[in-house]
Amino acid sequence: MTSFDDLLSNVPVAQIADKLGVDEATATTAINAAIPVLLGGFQAQAGNPDVGLNLEGEVANQPLGLLDGGVDITQVDTENGNQIVDQTFGTEKNTVISALGNVGGGNAQDLMAKLLPMLAPIVLAYLGKKAMGGGGAATGGETAAGGGGIGDILGSLLGGAAGGKGGGGLGDILGKAVGQNAGNVLGNVLGGLLGKK
Repeated sequence: MTSFDDLLSNVPVAQIADKLGVDEATATTAINAAIPVLLGGFQAQAGNPDVGLNLEGEVANQPLGLLDGGVDITQVDTENGNQIVDQTFGTEKNTVISALGNVGGGNAQDLMAKLLPMLAPIVLAYLGKKAMGGGGAATGGETAAGGGGIGDILGSLLGGAAGGKGGGGLGDILGKAVGQNAGNVLGNVLGGLLGKK
């Protein structure tokens, strides 16, 4: 099982579907599209601490027990999740939601606007767990947050999102996750965030 599959296994699909008022298949499709985009946004921020999100600080702020025994969606701080999404995507947030909204049918943009703040704290808590040694990112004397540990974990997760095939750029990964048209839009947005160094 890749780290990406492991991350997905921590997401409480049934609870999220219930909270969003959709069936589990719709929730699963939305989650599978949204998580690689969040990871890409976090990766852009990890390489660029001056622009908005202090990724390591946000990872450290997530409750350590959030993933223990499975995530309870009522314990996820969606207000904090909203702030994380705002800081991650900045002025491009609506573009991201709009592109992701093309993945599902019907009212998918509204669904994505509610889903991203639920997922962001779960993904950050997972990064924290991995950085603390629950999957070994920091090695040989590095601190969990230092030495590019979180960036390395994000790279491995994005590789898993692409089906374990290395070498594909972020646009390729997003294309696989959300379809080529939305992937191109999101790739451009995240490329812009990566370029703001």
